[in-house]
Amino acid sequence: MLKRLLSISLLLSSQAYAEQGDTLIQKPAAFKLGFETITLPDDEKMGMVGGSYLIETLPGLYLGPAAYGAITGERGGFFTGGGEITYRLPVSKEISVDTGFYLGGGGGGAAGVGGGLMLRPHIDLLWDFGGIRAGLSASEVRFPSGNFSSRQLGVMISVDDTFSYSDASSIGQYLTATRRGGVGFDRIAIVAAQSRPQGNSVKTTTGAAAPDSTSYAGFLMTQSLNHGWLWGVEAAGAVKGSSDGYAEVLGTFGWEYAFNSALRAGTRASLGMGGGGAVDTGGGALGKAGLFGTYQISHDLDLTLETGLSKAFDGSFYARYASLQLGMALDHPHASSDILNRIEGWEWDASAQHYTSAARRDGSKRSMQNIGFKLNRKIDDGFYLSGQAHSALGGGAGGYSVGLIGAGWESPEIIGKLRLSAEMLAGAAGGGGVDSDGGAIMQPMAYASYPISNNWQLKAGAGVVKSFKGELNSPVLDLSIGYRFGLPRR
Repeated sequence: MLKRLLSISLLLSSQAYAEQGDTLIQKPAAFKLGFETITLPDDEKMGMVGGSYLIETLPGLYLGPAAYGAITGERGGFFTGGGEITYRLPVSKEISVDTGFYLGGGGGGAAGVGGGLMLRPHIDLLWDFGGIRAGLSASEVRFPSGNFSSRQLGVMISVDDTFSYSDASSIGQYLTATRRGGVGFDRIAIVAAQSRPQGNSVKTTTGAAAPDSTSYAGFLMTQSLNHGWLWGVEAAGAVKGSSDGYAEVLGTFGWEYAFNSALRAGTRASLGMGGGGAVDTGGGALGKAGLFGTYQISHDLDLTLETGLSKAFDGSFYARYASLQLGMALDHPHASSDILNRIEGWEWDASAQHYTSAARRDGSKRSMQNIGFKLNRKIDDGFYLSGQAHSALGGGAGGYSVGLIGAGWESPEIIGKLRLSAEMLAGAAGGGGVDSDGGAIMQPMAYASYPISNNWQLKAGAGVVKSFKGELNSPVLDLSIGYRFGLPRR
């Protein structure tokens, strides 16, 4: 009788969780990708690609992270990152007008952007081809501290998506899920890589011989498709060698074959932007192709070895690379739909940081300001993993960018609703004349956070950013606004 009562109890509990799973919040979203040619001083032309992921927060109003980078011209290594706000106005069943504003920071490629602040108001006329919208974009790109602006027309494509998530109060509960949550990536991997130039013709932007090798660190996020196909995005920056300031951001597409439950092998190709650190990528367009093998350590962790070639389309850069990836599953899309799925906690933060005394290559120390984006994945018992990207927008360090990964711990509520947290981060940074010799940095931080609603919270933090080899060693102040939410994990 006891066994039967337990079975009935578990069944009712399962049904309750399943019913809750039907209440996942569905928000319209859009992947946007555009190309335009901006005019720099002295009538120089630079082709620029922009990408964003925007989620509808109010009817017609979309918000999300965005990034822009050089892909043609002579400014390979030019990148900016920030946030985008867009309002979509339907004109007819097929036609819509998107008008919006981008604010970000960055630079590079010796593009003369001053402190790095970039503003981009725009209006896009898009035709709906059934979930895929395409059309023209009219925009103005301004760098206020660089004292130049450019007006131009470009082309734009927007792919409709749905962002599925739960309220923060549902974190830790269970449901049945038949589709991916969030942006839809199934795996994230921390990547450590080394590249070696191929041939004597590979030069730096100054005409000198390229360094014998450069070490990189970054991340790779992928989504599994049917029949072994996969796609994703990757980003990395130099952490050792004489190319600090080099960064790359690429989209990737590949295929893998599973020999058994523990061993997979495959191939992938990537296309995107790269440059900085005196690496000669010409206008910035970069391609990669490689072979990889993956060993499944556990249900959620894997280890991948990869080797391949990386080449600039318009520049002398041509190198062989090898990488080691430690991957973690974010979702198991091919798992049985009958299994209950736990709601995992996530947090997106928009961040403003202030370095009080950033060492420069000319020997001086000056303050600087960064704009950033953080993504935190909650684990258990208050621990979380964090990935972050920041770019300079003030302090005369245009072109400085940093990518960080690490882990932290957040306390329960201690005084009212106040929480305290601490994290240790490491990553790659460079550019903008900041002395981060080699590129490898560490950044311990401590925060106090207070909720302003069920999902939104304000965070104030302080810490230190320190280069492993360079003179950069500065206190850091951080003010962030964060959004907590839950994603189902199969």
